[in-house]
Amino acid sequence: MRIIRYAVGSVRHYGELVSGESGIARFEGDPFAGLSPTGHVDEIGDVTVLPPLERPRIFGFAYNYASHVDETDREVPEVPVCFMKPSTAVVGPGDAIVYPADGELIHFEGELVVVIGKEARHVKPSEAHEYILGYTCGNDVSDRIVQRKESAFGTLLIGKGQDTFAPLGPVIETELDPSALSLTTRVNGVVTQSASTADLLLTVPDLVAYLSRYLTLLPGDAIMTGTPAGVGPIRPGDVVEVEIEGIGVLRNPVVAESL
Repeated sequence: MRIIRYAVGSVRHYGELVSGESGIARFEGDPFAGLSPTGHVDEIGDVTVLPPLERPRIFGFAYNYASHVDETDREVPEVPVCFMKPSTAVVGPGDAIVYPADGELIHFEGELVVVIGKEARHVKPSEAHEYILGYTCGNDVSDRIVQRKESAFGTLLIGKGQDTFAPLGPVIETELDPSALSLTTRVNGVVTQSASTADLLLTVPDLVAYLSRYLTLLPGDAIMTGTPAGVGPIRPGDVVEVEIEGIGVLRNPVVAESL
């Protein structure tokens, strides 16, 4: 199922993409408490597509592809390197990534994102699939100058967590094997990242098991699984696309902050 979250006027709905992705079968409820078909179909051209999750907790993993570890001239971490992005960082397909007025070096990072479907604690890797609703595309936008300064003192928030720094979408695909998906990132149509999730150092089940060992995962949580090599700068006027096999394309323009 390709679950999409959208608005008709001021009313928000969940639905399923149908009819060659031109129509949306509307549901009542939500994917976590349960969805019920209404029998109504909305045309995608008549709706506003929203982020697939409403203000989720976002967990991120750094240095989870060997190729990215190499390009940052670091060693593979001894323990998983985790961080969180505020829920207010989330934007959806077509929404703008706002380039901060004082920004100097803002990077894109295309990533596979795991969506948790039910409460999870002390989950074994072999059981992780039972707690996953599905998968979506993500862009872990990062202010490298701020990130490096924060990281030098053992913290990480503003460099990763500014408003609009977590584009997600366009859908949550619930029927997907995450073990070997192609991931492509383009900036202004030029391919900058091309990789496979088969190259993740910690697999999706590993990530769910690791987090749930120490904290309770909740329905609607998002886990950004890490980015491969090829990260690079963006500027106002650019358009960034993250495409993942079986999910679709997350496309976001970059605009200058207006103060």
